[in-house]
Amino acid sequence: MKKASTILSHIRNLPEFKLLKSHYCYQKFISLLNPRFKKAIAFVYVRDNTLFVALSHPGFKMELNYNKDLLKSLLSMLAKSDEKCKEMKASNVVLFNSKHLSIIKEASIESTVPYYKEMALGEFTIESEDKELQVAFNKIKKSIEKQL
Repeated sequence: MKKASTILSHIRNLPEFKLLKSHYCYQKFISLLNPRFKKAIAFVYVRDNTLFVALSHPGFKMELNYNKDLLKSLLSMLAKSDEKCKEMKASNVVLFNSKHLSIIKEASIESTVPYYKEMALGEFTIESEDKELQVAFNKIKKSIEKQL
């Protein structure tokens, strides 16, 4: 009986699964980047000697635009150091905005629920004559009372 690792390596070497090899290299390339850049990148791919970098937010485009040489040099270093990624070479870098979010998962999603004991009791008088303000203050009172 064959080992699972030999079966997976055989499957990975089939022509139909050529994209799996490149996906490994793309993940490794992104893992080598600085955490700020990891957060900025939605996905990457290499086509026709050009590295295409999809950004998760348009604000990152200018910052990465100044660091194109860093991206190219990192890709060439990856191609030299990892035998699986030797065909990944790029002379150009194209940055574009993507509607996809970053591939890096956030370690923890912060909740908006406060983790402190509410000090207010919700006991105050509403001295406004305006009905809209009175309704708004009553909503605040009720939310404070719920948190107690």
